Amino acid sequence: MQPLQKFLPKYTIALAVLFAATVIFLMTRGNTVNIEVVQVTNAELVQAIYATGFVEADAVANLSAESSGTVSYVGALEGQQVTAGQKILQFSSPQPQLAIREARAALAEQQAQATDNRRRRIRKKNLFAEGAISRQELDDAEKMNTQGEELLQQKALQLKMREDDLKKLTVIAPFAGILTLQNVKEGDYVMLNTLVARVVDTSSYIITVEVDELDIPRIRNGQKATVAFDAWPDKRLSAVVSRIVPQTDRITKTSKIYLTLDYPATDIQAGMSATANIIYNIRPNALLVKKSSLLDENRQIYVWKIENGKLKKQIIQTGASDMTFVEVLQGLKKGDTIALTPEKGFHEGMQVNIIAKKKS
Repeated sequence: MQPLQKFLPKYTIALAVLFAATVIFLMTRGNTVNIEVVQVTNAELVQAIYATGFVEADAVANLSAESSGTVSYVGALEGQQVTAGQKILQFSSPQPQLAIREARAALAEQQAQATDNRRRRIRKKNLFAEGAISRQELDDAEKMNTQGEELLQQKALQLKMREDDLKKLTVIAPFAGILTLQNVKEGDYVMLNTLVARVVDTSSYIITVEVDELDIPRIRNGQKATVAFDAWPDKRLSAVVSRIVPQTDRITKTSKIYLTLDYPATDIQAGMSATANIIYNIRPNALLVKKSSLLDENRQIYVWKIENGKLKKQIIQTGASDMTFVEVLQGLKKGDTIALTPEKGFHEGMQVNIIAKKKS
């Protein structure tokens, strides 16, 4: 027992020393926190509405066959460039040609009859002046001449209508562009009203996007926008709001907005997916902090400010914001240092050990 009694005091002293060291460590080390910090700075704050949509051509012509017939000529194929007035397709059909021949014959016959009526009227008029015929005979000649002239106009109109029908056998490009549809070939028979070609003006693309109904009050014609494309992730094009459709979809709760590009884009295509940021407010010299620095307690917004190497809870008043930054209206000034990503364990007076910002 004697050796054990001699050993216990020494063991107790060692435990006491270890306990004291632990307490001192927790009091000093436990009151220090390693944090990343950021300085409050002034910068431009751009507020924008995010929207998604597609590329569309502003001018699209869907061309249908205005008469049934067999394709006798193909002037352009799908994917080729066409000019305004260029013949794309030609149909052949016996009915229009036959109708024109009949109308021309009828017109020629009526022209001859009208010429005879004019001569008869003149002769009757001279005879009446000489007293050789009655007034009734002159009136009959005048009436026949008038009816003949009216009939001549009708025959001329009928010929023009038949000629117009013949023109319907030809499909013409209404403007310059690209054929995005043309799937018939020579010898095919095409029925009336069949869609045979589509011309797209590739020089006038527009972007149509869907905007949430809650954001519509912020949208105005003429607002600037930046457009990106899934097919070209590194490309950014500037645009402007050109049209706002005053109709909200009941299911999606969105409205359609048209954006017109500032400059023609040659390497985009109709149907491509697009995203847009429509700018509705710019604050050129706002005092900004990152949203990650903010905390909310009892409806008060605050940050952890670094003063004399220690943490201080600083209540602030915020203003406008974007996806990353918030404007500070009161509570901070340019150059103040705050915690970048505060933690729940922070408390007033904690010693701060500033560490380098992690690379993203």
